[in-house]
Parts: sequence; C-alpha cells; structure tokens
Amino acid sequence: MSRSLFAASLLALSLAACQGQATTPPTPAAGAAAPSETAQDQAFAALAARFLDEGLALSPVAATQIGDHRFDAELDDLSAEGRRKSADWTRGMLAALDGIDAATLSREHQVDALILRNQLDSTLWDLETMQSWAWDPQVYSGLAGGAIYGLMAREFAPMPERLKSAAARMEKIPALLAQARANLDPARVPKTHAETVARQNRGIFTLIETFITPNADQLQGADRARLDAAIAALRPAVEEHQAWLDGTLVPDARGEFRIGAERYDRKLRLSLNSSLSRQEIRRRAEAELARVRDEMYDVAKVVLKDREGAPDTPDQPTGAQRQAAIEAAMELANEDRPGREEVVEFARHTLEVATDFVRRHDIVTVPDDPVKIILMPEFQRGFSVAYCDSPGPLDKGLDTYYAISPIPDDWSDAQVTSFLREYNRRMIHVLTIHEAMPGHYLEGAHSAKHPSTLRAALRSGPFAEGWAVYTERVLADAGYLDKDPLFRLMQLKFYARSVGNAILDQGIHVDNWTKEQAMDLMVRQTFQQQSEAEGKWIRAQLSSTQLATYFVGAQEHFDMRRAAEAKAGEAFDMKRYHDSVLAQGAPPVRFARQLLLDEPIQ
Repeated sequence: MSRSLFAASLLALSLAACQGQATTPPTPAAGAAAPSETAQDQAFAALAARFLDEGLALSPVAATQIGDHRFDAELDDLSAEGRRKSADWTRGMLAALDGIDAATLSREHQVDALILRNQLDSTLWDLETMQSWAWDPQVYSGLAGGAIYGLMAREFAPMPERLKSAAARMEKIPALLAQARANLDPARVPKTHAETVARQNRGIFTLIETFITPNADQLQGADRARLDAAIAALRPAVEEHQAWLDGTLVPDARGEFRIGAERYDRKLRLSLNSSLSRQEIRRRAEAELARVRDEMYDVAKVVLKDREGAPDTPDQPTGAQRQAAIEAAMELANEDRPGREEVVEFARHTLEVATDFVRRHDIVTVPDDPVKIILMPEFQRGFSVAYCDSPGPLDKGLDTYYAISPIPDDWSDAQVTSFLREYNRRMIHVLTIHEAMPGHYLEGAHSAKHPSTLRAALRSGPFAEGWAVYTERVLADAGYLDKDPLFRLMQLKFYARSVGNAILDQGIHVDNWTKEQAMDLMVRQTFQQQSEAEGKWIRAQLSSTQLATYFVGAQEHFDMRRAAEAKAGEAFDMKRYHDSVLAQGAPPVRFARQLLLDEPIQ
C-alpha cells in the first residue's frame, strides 16, 4: 500500500486553514506555460501555481510532505473558522477554474485541469457533506503524527533547523487535540475508529523518543529551551487527550462506519477518478475472482503432482476439490516462512533479488534514487502491514521508505504463526515487488520527474496502486524465481486479495455485510490467514473506497497495456511502454491512457 502521507490524507488536510500566508510559489511556476502556449494555457499555469501556493499554506503538514518547507513551523487549523476559510477558498478556486476555456488548453493542461477540478470538488464535498472532521478521529491523529514525522524522517534540511520547526509544531499540537475534542461528536464516531485512535495516540511519544530526544543536543540556548518546553507541554496534552479518548470517545462512540450507497458512489467517483462505476467494478471483480481461482487450481495441480497424500486434482473438479487442492498447495508455501525477528532482514534480501531481476530482464528503467527498509512508525501502525513512503515531489534525491510493521510484542504464538504463514517467504517476495521494485518505489521515482508539480502533488491512488498490482503479474510472467510454481501461487493469491478488496469494500459499505460474510470472502474465497482477515475487517471499517483502488487501478493498467499492444503490433516494446506510462506523472489511469494512445481527453 502506498502511504505517502500527502496522498493518503490530502482530503483531510485540505480542510484546514493556517495562520501564515503564502509568500512565493513552491516552484518558479507549478504548471508553467511555454512561450508558444495560448493565453488560456498561461492562465491555467498561473492558476495551478496559485493552487499549490495558497492551498499548501492552508495545509502545512501536507506542504512538508510534498517538499514545500515554507510552512514547516505551522500546523493545520481544523476549527470552525479554519474550515470556513478552506471552503471559501475552494469555491474561489473553482470559480477561477470555471473562467478558463478547458477546450482550448493543451492536452497536458486539459488533464491537469480535470485533476484539479476533481480535487477541489473532493475537498468541498468532504468538508460539507462527508464531514470527516466531525466523525473521524484519524484526521487529527494523522495530522499530529505527520506533523513531526514529516519533519524528522528525511534530511531535507540541517537537523537544528528541523528541530526548531518541530518545536514550533509541538507547541501547536495541544490546540489541535483540543479541536478534535470540540469537533468530534461521539454519536457520529464509529467504535472502531475511536478504539484505533485510542491505541495510536501515545505513539507520538515514540516519535519524540525516536527522532527528537536523541538529537536535542544539537540545539543550544533559547532554541533548546523552547524545544524542551514544547516537549514538556505536549506530554500532559497527549495524556489529557488519551483520558478523553478512553473515558469519553471510546465508551460513547456509536456512529455507523458503513457510509451507504449514495455517499459511497460519490466518494468512489471523486477518490478514484475512474470511468468504472460501482456496478461495473463489482461485475468485473466477481468474474476476475472466478478466473483467478481457476488459474490457482491449475498451478496447484502442478505443485501437487505425484506428491504423496495430496488431494485429488481432476480436470473437472467440484468446488470442494478445487478448494482442497489450492489450500494443500498453499500449505507448502505457508510452511516456508521466516522467523519472528527475520521478516525485515528477509525483506531486504527480496529487494536485492527483485531489483536484479528487473534490470536483467529489461522490465523498466531502474533509477538511482535510494530506497530503505524501515520499521513502520508506531503512529501509523494498525492500518496495513507495509507501505511505501516516497519523498515529496519537491524534495529531490531523498530516501524512499519501504516500511514494514513489526510483529506486536503482545501477540500470542498462535497470532505470530498465523501472520508469518500469510507473509511466508514467497509472499514477502510478492510484497516487495508491490511496495518497492518495480512497484511503488520505482513508480514514485519516475513520476516525480514529470514537469507538472500539480500532477505530482495530486498523484492518483489508483494509478500508483494499480501499477503495483500490475507489476506483480509482469514479473511472474517474466519467470521470477525461476518460474517457481509456489511463487506464482502466492502472486495469484496476492492478486486475489486485491480483487477481493473491491468486493469487500462494497459489501461492507453498501450491502451491509456482516463480519461472517466478510471473513468468508477473505479466508475461504481468497485464502487469507485469519489474522490477515481480522486486520482487513478493521481496515475496511476505518476507510471506504480506498480498498477498491488496487483492483480498479490494475484493471485500467491491464486494459491500457492491451490497447497499447494492439496499436503497436509487433513493434510493441515492454520496457519502452513501461517507461512511457511512468513518464505521465501518475494521473488517473484513464488520463495516462488518453495521453499515451492519443485518445480524446475526457
């Protein structure tokens, strides 16, 4: 899962208004028009620059994440006045965009204009209709943790400078937590959201102990005194908030986590920006799951052939025979797993193997940008087992993080075994392909080179997640791990999870699925371990529509690949195609296709 904090929390961050005002644009011109472009192109380029200039002033934490460091000492304001300022500004930007004749723009600017309009519509809808600020405590915990993590995780400036910014932000976090208590209505907050944030809240202390305290001696005099005072004041503020979470929000939370068909459909259109409707996604996902299960059975037949005690594998199996064969073949992979303390080290090994394979087989150009495997910060745990956190598009040459969540200390042996069966050695190979090479890491490194800063800042989740899923199949088809059938089985299982995610998301939020229905899809139909399925059940409650991005994005990438092959014929070159796709700057996949294949922009 791609966990660029800016991409993951942009809608929430756009609710905020900050006391500071923008001074100069983050780049000379975020969507600069060439001298030969029309007056309308130049007007749009100026509007794109204004969006980034003023919009990032309203969202300082997001600004830090994309590499605009003018507001590193500021923190988002989610008060009623802050939300009003944000709504007024967003309406003003929409009015300015309405004043530009999109039909006369260059194709690149037509795409950016559609992306910008979708983002503005999303912000206003979330602010006024979805109202995440009133019922989702993750908005506030994400901002509080991200405010520090974004400053300290990467060396974009000297440590003393970042420490001074961190001190200024820590001074403001108590006010943010107070805004959370004022804004959140327990009657609207779902129980799972409240419990999750209650577990995460004290994670901010881990950030301080990891990033701030070991480096505090680099400040002297008044700067050091201010830092110490900010930490000292933050601790009781966090504990006060913890007491409210434990004593008020968790016991009183009674909101409905299911968002319903009407809001789901609107959010799906805005967050995915895809041409596929909810109904089309469901139809394609159910058909694809049936196809993948058939393919998994074919692989299982190869794995189990001549193996003593293996279940029958007839050419025309019953449903029970198919299930038994796939499960038996998977058991062989599940038993080949790393030890409890070996997961991160084995992930490093898989990164080396995948990188070498991509280079040797000319899959796609591999950039020199660095990537590091790290332990997932505590404040971000509880949502996924891994993510890729790329540097902001304005921060050049900084590390990409492939973050792995460590196994919790309080897990029982049975929980640990279940987790490691799910993330066995071959599955970690698949995970590394998805998150790092040639998935999220490589896609982010390529996309950041696109000249449109607007497009980089508003990079599409379905493009990024779809590319990562697409590359899993590309490497399997190219013979990764010497065509090991158990690896292919794990790749198909990982893909089946993506397909199942889209079904699960609709099932829960639109069709009112019970936990039993959800667990049947995850455990029986897509072969996930109990611990993985339990975590996904929580995740599906905590979010909506995001789980569909994997399948929708992958389907659009597969569709685009087939169309490109048909157009190029025998001249089709895979590496050239992949480089061309990633050169589009991660817009919604439909726009990448329209640009790449010279189709009408719409």
